[in-house]
Amino acid sequence: MKKKKDQIKRNINPIFVIILIAILTMIISSILSLLGLEGQKTTIVNNNLETSLITVKNIFSIEGIKFLLGGAITNFQVLEPLGLLIVSLITVSFIDFSGIIKPLVTPLKKLKPFVLTFLVLIISALFSFVGDYSYLLLMPLVALMYKELGKNPILGIITVFLGLTLAYGAGFVSDNNDYLLGILTEQAAKIDVDKNYKYHLMSNFYISISTLILVALLLTYSLEKRISPKLTKRKKDEIEEEIIEDIDPKDNKKAIIVASTIFIFFVGILIYSIIPGLPFSGILLDSESSTYFASLFSDNAPFKEGFPYIMLGIIMFITYVYRKITKNTADYSKSVSKELYGIGYILTLLFFTTQIIAIINWTNVGEVIASNLISFMSTLEFSGLPLIITLFIVTVIMGIFIPSTIGKWALMAPMIVPLFMRSNITPDFTQFIFKMADGIGKSMTPIYVYFIIMLGFIQKYNEDKKITIFGTYRLLMPTILIVAGLILLIIVCWFIIGLPLGTSTYPAL
Repeated sequence: MKKKKDQIKRNINPIFVIILIAILTMIISSILSLLGLEGQKTTIVNNNLETSLITVKNIFSIEGIKFLLGGAITNFQVLEPLGLLIVSLITVSFIDFSGIIKPLVTPLKKLKPFVLTFLVLIISALFSFVGDYSYLLLMPLVALMYKELGKNPILGIITVFLGLTLAYGAGFVSDNNDYLLGILTEQAAKIDVDKNYKYHLMSNFYISISTLILVALLLTYSLEKRISPKLTKRKKDEIEEEIIEDIDPKDNKKAIIVASTIFIFFVGILIYSIIPGLPFSGILLDSESSTYFASLFSDNAPFKEGFPYIMLGIIMFITYVYRKITKNTADYSKSVSKELYGIGYILTLLFFTTQIIAIINWTNVGEVIASNLISFMSTLEFSGLPLIITLFIVTVIMGIFIPSTIGKWALMAPMIVPLFMRSNITPDFTQFIFKMADGIGKSMTPIYVYFIIMLGFIQKYNEDKKITIFGTYRLLMPTILIVAGLILLIIVCWFIIGLPLGTSTYPAL
């Protein structure tokens, strides 16, 4: 009887689980509001530290009910991944219906499962330089590749999610988050401790490469030995049914050569358009930004905003050429609608998730809890390893309530960076610890929108209809905890040994 009840709990629909979390969040906010919970938030304003009092607001107040009812649609509409999700699915649909995916992944069939998984993890971590779009493009694309290879597409989706979430902090290709984190770190260090401090994007290069390789190796082992065996294996007859009509080998070879040439040509143009100082170059850069990295990733940079649409245009063109040469008569509209099938489920999950996020933001629950954790750290009298371990744990806990990387660091940096500098720990190392712990926290929270989107993609390929939030966490949590232990071990050992973080930076001052 007990077993049956546990099974029912595990099989609760994710939509109902998210609704329950929303209700629980509202109840908790009301209780904390009645208890008068408050916190001191320190932020950097005009190169000065400003401290303000924040309190938990009651969502069941008149003001709260007005916000809840009046902002539900708006909260969903302003969700950034919505447009990018549709663009990425259309991009993948063109790759799928053109038939180009088959010749592209055929060479991968020779790879051993461990090698393929390791490569997907490394590519996922490196591709994070384009920001959150990497989730939306790689998860459906790798699922399509795994499907063509006869592997379970769900394994591909999970591999990309873990690679982007757990290993993103170790990605040595800098992205917009690195740039913004660096600005906050530098400001915090200059205001309170060292006015001459400068943060460099490559300051954690050595430790990042080492951590990425070790994390990818551990994830590869866990995915192949722990997670893959628990997923439903695809049947032979199902794989055979999906095989498309054979294409003339000569036409296929010619089409691949032409498509590859065109792709390289367009990528060359794309690269040229983000190089400043050359004739007619730099058109995708923000000319008003003071640094190159800012001009590439600022909110006004055409590259940052336009990259997903540029990729869609390139893929549409090369797949059209491939189809013409191979005489593929697949219908565009049917293929696109097929790839977008099931998006309604993802949108439903996201609608209720955005309500939770909005409630947490409006009630200040996340910020109050975070500010109290930060204040707790600032009162600690120990330094060195205990302080490092405390920061790691506190960041993971904060990540459950505040998934936003920049949002957390904006709260933490003004207090934590000076605290660590006074404990003889460099800002560069402090930021690295934060980034790695931030990825762990994101992977553990059900209000991280890309976890919800991952669930939606899994549902598309799930045939027995048993994928749930609890079931997914039961599948992933052992791997997440093991990786967290490895990352913490790397951080501790690096600090004890005193190895260089980058070309001219060290863990200790």
